[in-house]
Amino acid sequence: MAKTQYNADSITVLEGLEAVRKRPGMYIGSVGTKGLNHLIYEIVDNAVDEHLAGYCDQIWISLEADGSCTVKDSGRGIPVEMHQKGVSAERVVLSTLHAGGKFDNDAYKTSGGLHGVGSSVVNALSAHMKIKVHKNGLIHFDAYERGIPTVELMDGLLPTLGKTKETGTEINFLPDDEIFERIRFKAEWLKSRLHETAYLNPNLHITYKNNRQGEEETVIYHEPDGIIAYVKELNSGKEGVHDPIYFRGTVDKVEAEIAFQFVDTFEENILGFCNNIFTQEGGTHLAGFKTRFTQMINTYARELGILKEKDTNFTGADTRSGLTAVVAVKHPDPIFEGQTKTKLASADATKAVFAVTGEELQRYFDRNIEILKAVIGCAEKSAKIRKAEEKAKTNMLSKSRFSFDSNGKLANCESREAEKCEIFIVEGDSAGGSAKTARNRRYQAILPIRGKILNVEKASMDKVLANAEIKTMINTFGCGFSEGYGNDFDITRLRYHKIILMTDADVDGSHIDTLLLTFLYRFMPELIYNGHVFIAMPPLFKVIPKRGQEQYLYDEKDLERYKKTHTGEFTLQRYKGLGEMDAEQLWETTLDPERRVLKQVEIEDARMASEITEMLMGSDVLPRRQFIYEHAEEAEIDA
Repeated sequence: MAKTQYNADSITVLEGLEAVRKRPGMYIGSVGTKGLNHLIYEIVDNAVDEHLAGYCDQIWISLEADGSCTVKDSGRGIPVEMHQKGVSAERVVLSTLHAGGKFDNDAYKTSGGLHGVGSSVVNALSAHMKIKVHKNGLIHFDAYERGIPTVELMDGLLPTLGKTKETGTEINFLPDDEIFERIRFKAEWLKSRLHETAYLNPNLHITYKNNRQGEEETVIYHEPDGIIAYVKELNSGKEGVHDPIYFRGTVDKVEAEIAFQFVDTFEENILGFCNNIFTQEGGTHLAGFKTRFTQMINTYARELGILKEKDTNFTGADTRSGLTAVVAVKHPDPIFEGQTKTKLASADATKAVFAVTGEELQRYFDRNIEILKAVIGCAEKSAKIRKAEEKAKTNMLSKSRFSFDSNGKLANCESREAEKCEIFIVEGDSAGGSAKTARNRRYQAILPIRGKILNVEKASMDKVLANAEIKTMINTFGCGFSEGYGNDFDITRLRYHKIILMTDADVDGSHIDTLLLTFLYRFMPELIYNGHVFIAMPPLFKVIPKRGQEQYLYDEKDLERYKKTHTGEFTLQRYKGLGEMDAEQLWETTLDPERRVLKQVEIEDARMASEITEMLMGSDVLPRRQFIYEHAEEAEIDA
């Protein structure tokens, strides 16, 4: 082992915004499309904070033709006066981490921005940023390139562009292609986020414009009915058991606002927000709501004689079967797990939501007994189905819980260290045979499956659990599943930290990937949320030039680019399937961690993901047909 010195010279100090550019994932989660869109959200969140403070009722967001984004608000404007550091306060905010108004409780009672980090992080990760601050009757201007100011201050203050009667901040920025994998914002994700923000802020008007060529569009988002309208939209197309129920209250400066409705399905759909930020992984606010709601339903069920003395209580999943809810809290000083705020950790949020839910729901249910009985009826149906299907589930799991494989085809790896292990789900025995030969036996496992698995979006639970391929995957992964009427899932039991779908690079392969992802999303969504699911990218072509080096090409676009840049003769070999590759080729193109290409499966918008999965994989044909007609020209393989 080489000896290295570890002393004072080993300590690196990153000045200014250099730390952000060095480790962008620490601040925005990733440098993929999700992180790219997150840049917009940070600037928009700052504008929304102005609205929460009572100074902004209009926000304008534009995707510009040059690839940049402009966010403008009607708030107070970033302070431009001289800061104690000797320069304009705007310059301090935009070029210094942990500098901003979110640390001053007098300026913002609640906020969703990254506590003063957001705007400076966006600045650091942008090729250029231009700022116009409308304040004190003047338009103040500043500009940056990759976080470095390009405008000369005058006696420490910003130059002005003229007079104005408006107030607010306008920021235009272009993401840095040296940082991001791609710099084209995802318009659909942005629109969904803006509409969500409008639901959470009923007095706010948000204008979205897409000025990109071929995508020109203007949409105004304004939802005066707030989260009641949000619940209705989430349940559109479903039959409601009752009209949406809404209540709000404040405990120890934590405000809780909740709307919910039961529908004629067995799915649970609860969305949590803190200071307008969607907490994708839930947290303490949702825990408070779920706990109190379950307690109340069981208490009322016994008081009404629906649950007898000998009966066991309804489970939490029973009481929430068919429930769609939006739980939004406003917290003066929230604690989140992770920089990008995916989970709320503030203990007082549990207390506040628990108390408000108990007090307000008791008042409502005592006055609306028939609706209460209808809600309890949903729990009764769920409990009956749960008990019947638990037998099928128990029979399936008891036979093979401690067996890695129930179809005898798994080629397991030698290591039992889950964080080092990966499993490839391969279609067919031919490809499976090649993969077994090519793999690194120490940490790579191969599980062949037979063709296209069951579409779980259309199938009943008993059919799903009876399916041989699905049973094999559940038992092989080792962590159980979480769907429907209970939660047997435990991610700590996961045997492989990389689950890689490896199918042929054709339409059938894409269809199999879709079916597998539907299964994982509905039965093991935590695997996707925690970054354990990947899609392998096997090459479609191999080119063998008369002179030069052989090269693998992954799709038709790669081939077209090769033809344009290569002048000599070459032989083209097309792989119709993974089974056509020998072990050496499969290793160097698809299995070797040093050379392979993997796509990590991520979920940016949980609500949109659920809706699209239901539409594209469910039983209702008309919405799917309409979607295909509307988006047929946009279809392409994302390489």
